[in-house]
Amino acid sequence: MKSTPLSRQGSRPARRLLRIYEKLLKTFGPQGWWPAEISFEMMVGAFLTQTTSWSNAELALDNLKAAGILSPEGISACRHSTLARLIRPSGYFNLKAKRLKSYVRWFIEACDGKTENLCAMDLAEARSQLLKVYGVGPETADSILLYAAGHPTFVVDAYTRRIFSRLGCFKEKASYEEMRAYFMKYLPAERQLYNEYHALIVVLGKNHCQPRPQCGECPLRRERHTYRQIAD
Repeated sequence: MKSTPLSRQGSRPARRLLRIYEKLLKTFGPQGWWPAEISFEMMVGAFLTQTTSWSNAELALDNLKAAGILSPEGISACRHSTLARLIRPSGYFNLKAKRLKSYVRWFIEACDGKTENLCAMDLAEARSQLLKVYGVGPETADSILLYAAGHPTFVVDAYTRRIFSRLGCFKEKASYEEMRAYFMKYLPAERQLYNEYHALIVVLGKNHCQPRPQCGECPLRRERHTYRQIAD
């Protein structure tokens, strides 16, 4: 994707979001998200990474692979106690086992356990159904829809809130849906762009925009001082 021409199009908020994207991509390079061999692994990973690091979630995924149950049918047939033990490295293992069971039940009933059926669903309908599944919040739903099913939906996380509220794009206490709507209003509805943008936001959050920010070498250090809120 040639991003430079995009940054010269649209409203000022749209141009700014794309300019930020270009700066992050130039600084950090393509991230190649999500690191999973199969789409269902990514779905499971979306639950295992809740309130923990990817490294811990990866240990739990490795256990599921070693046990031969990293599939909708495998997790469905697995006893709760066994599943909880296998995903223990991800933390909150009993709760996450319950959530995984609930999601797999929905995935089998609604999609016949096949990712292509989730891909074929209307985005709004798929998201609406997912948000009714036990343990599936907006971030988990959007992660599954974007990274596993390829739907153009923007994933918002704590890094997104911290970075873009500091940049003045929205208030720090903005709701998830308000933040998601901001990106989806001003960015082209492109899965690849949403995928890479979110990954780059995470890298920036980990390396620079921490609770106590490391602004000295941040690629966006000038953005905070040049932005003026625009009613669009």
